[in-house]
Amino acid sequence: MDPAAIRRSYADAEPRPFWTAHPGAPEPRAALETVREADLLVIGGGLTGLWAALLAREANPENEVVLLEGERIAFGASGRNGGFMDASLTHGIENGVSRWPDEMPELERLGRENFDAIKDTMARYDIEAGFEETGELAFATALYQAEYLDEAAETARSYGWTAEVLDAEQARAEVHSPTYHGAVYLPDGRAVVDPARLAWGLAAAAEKAGGHLHEGSAVTSLEREGKGVLARTGAGSVRARRVVIATSAFPPLVRAIRRYVVPVWDYVLVSEPLSAEQRASLGWAKRQGLTDLANQFHYYRLTSDDRVLWGGYDAVYNFRNGMGPHLDERPATFELLATHFFETFPQLEGLRFCHRWGGAIDTCSRFSVMFGKALGGRAVYAVGYTGLGVAASRFGAQVALDLAYGRDTERTRLKMVTSKPIPFPPEPLRYAGITLTRRALARADRREGRRGPWLRVLDRLGLGFDS
Repeated sequence: MDPAAIRRSYADAEPRPFWTAHPGAPEPRAALETVREADLLVIGGGLTGLWAALLAREANPENEVVLLEGERIAFGASGRNGGFMDASLTHGIENGVSRWPDEMPELERLGRENFDAIKDTMARYDIEAGFEETGELAFATALYQAEYLDEAAETARSYGWTAEVLDAEQARAEVHSPTYHGAVYLPDGRAVVDPARLAWGLAAAAEKAGGHLHEGSAVTSLEREGKGVLARTGAGSVRARRVVIATSAFPPLVRAIRRYVVPVWDYVLVSEPLSAEQRASLGWAKRQGLTDLANQFHYYRLTSDDRVLWGGYDAVYNFRNGMGPHLDERPATFELLATHFFETFPQLEGLRFCHRWGGAIDTCSRFSVMFGKALGGRAVYAVGYTGLGVAASRFGAQVALDLAYGRDTERTRLKMVTSKPIPFPPEPLRYAGITLTRRALARADRREGRRGPWLRVLDRLGLGFDS
C-alpha cells in the first residue's frame, strides 16, 4: 500500500480507547466531597487498586475500605491495554528466569493459582468481560528468530506449561500471513479479555462486597498523620490507618517511587469489524492472542465482534517523564503501526481502523511489578508492571495488602518482593539512556538479534530486555 492509503486507513479513527468507548459504560461514581475515615485507603482505580479493594473487603468484611480514582475507573493503562491475560507474574518466563531463577518454580505456581483465582472471581461475581482462554501464538517474523523456538518451548515445558513448536508452513496455516517463519503455541495460562469491562466488573464487585469507590477524586496530597495517613482531594479527605498506592505510570504521590518508575507510551489501532470474507482470509480459527519474537514486537488479537486490535512496537519515552493527553496522538507511530499491519496481512488492504489511541505504561528496570513502603510503612505501593499486568495486577494487590497489614506470607518472602530494581538515573541521563537502549534494540532486530556493546553492558548489569 502507498503511504497515502496507509494514512487514510486510520485518518477517521476515533482517538480514544476502543474498550472504554462501549455504550454500556457505567455512569460516573460520585466524587469524594466529605471527610471519611477508613481502615484502608486505595489510591488508583485501575486493576491493581480494584483488586486491592475487593480482596481487602473479602478478607476483612468489618474493615472500612475507600478507593479514590482521579479520573474514571479504567482510565489509565487498565483500560488502554490490549487485553492479554498471561499467567506470568514476571513479564514472561524468560524475564523471570534471568532475575529470580531459584524462585521461578514457586513464581510460576503462584501465577497459575492467580490466573485460576481471576477466573473464579469472574464467575462468582458474574463479571462478563469477554474472557476467552485462547492461548498464545508467538511468531518468528524473521528467519533468525526461528532458531529460538525450540528453546522457548522447552523453557515453558520445564515449568509445567504445554508448548508446541510450529514450522513456517504450520504457523501460516494457523494464521495466514506471509511474514511468519514459525511459531510457539502456548495453549494454557493465556487468555484475552476486555480489560475495561473487567475493571468495571471488579468495581461493581468491590462495592457489592462493601467497599466505597469515588471517581473524579484525585489525591492532591498524602501525608502522615498520627498513626495513620491523611489524603486530601479537591473537595474532601480520607483519614486511613494504611494506604495502598496503585497509580501506575502517573506522577507518584510519594518520593520512594520516583526513581524506579518511568512512563513509556504505547500505541494501538483497532479495525472496523471484519467481513465474513476478510475473516476467512485470516484463518485464525482458534482466536489466539498473537505476538512476535522481536525486541520491538507487536501484539494483536481479535475482539469479540471480530475486529483486529494491533499494538506495540514503538514504545516512546518523553523527556522528564512527560505525561499528558497531548501525547495520546502520535501520527508517526500510527502510520508505522498501520504499515506493519498491512505488511502482515496484505489480504486486508482497504480495511479501515475505527479507533486509535496511546497511553502510558509504568515501566521499571526489571520490567515487572515492584513493591515498597513509604510514610513510615503506612503506605505500600505496587507499580512497574511494564505491560503484562492484566493478570499480575491481582497478585500485586495481594502482595500490597500483605505488606500493608504486616502479614508474613509466602508472597512477602519472595526475593521478587523484598528486592528493588535498579533505579533510573536523573535527567538528562534518564532520557539519554532510555533513548540509547531503544535504538540499540532496534539495531539488534536489524542485525539478526545480535546485541551490541550497549545491550551487552545492560545484560551484565541485570537490565537486559529481550521480550
